[in-house]
Amino acid sequence: MPDKNDTPVYVDSIRKNFDRIYVIYFPRLQRFAREYVISDEEAENIVQDVFVMLWEKRNALNVQISLTAYLFSLVKNKCIDCLRHEVIVNDYKKELAVKLQALEELNHAFSSDEDIERILRDAVGKLPERCREIFIKSRIEGKTLHDIATEMNISANTVKNQLSIALKKLKIELKEYLPLLFFLT
Repeated sequence: MPDKNDTPVYVDSIRKNFDRIYVIYFPRLQRFAREYVISDEEAENIVQDVFVMLWEKRNALNVQISLTAYLFSLVKNKCIDCLRHEVIVNDYKKELAVKLQALEELNHAFSSDEDIERILRDAVGKLPERCREIFIKSRIEGKTLHDIATEMNISANTVKNQLSIALKKLKIELKEYLPLLFFLT
């Protein structure tokens, strides 16, 4: 049995009944938002933002649908935005954690230039022969893509592709030694 608050109220009546709409819908919208964003505070902020937007646009709104559908749709979209933002923040935090761990382990990984050279030499040595040769000519010998292509009798595109493959493989191989990657790029 629908309660008396479920009777359709249209957006064009917002100007006249804002206080009543707020009292009726705020708790329901907050419960709805809380199911998705978990935090009570975040759910309250989302619903509050919806009502602020509703108030600010009260004179311009001219939507002829049920207010319930309209408000829940707004809250749903705000929840989606919030969750997308949270995913980005969490991914960033994970990336920072990996970088922090790499930096903390860096002191233990090597203590001299010889250690750095050995680590880089070992990683470069694991590359496929052609990638390794192109990488050495480009990054160690400082030759241009065009010079390497001419010298090896291959296209500049092939050199570029092989160099890209080499850098991707080295990035994976040297992920524990993050600061060393700056030497490679």
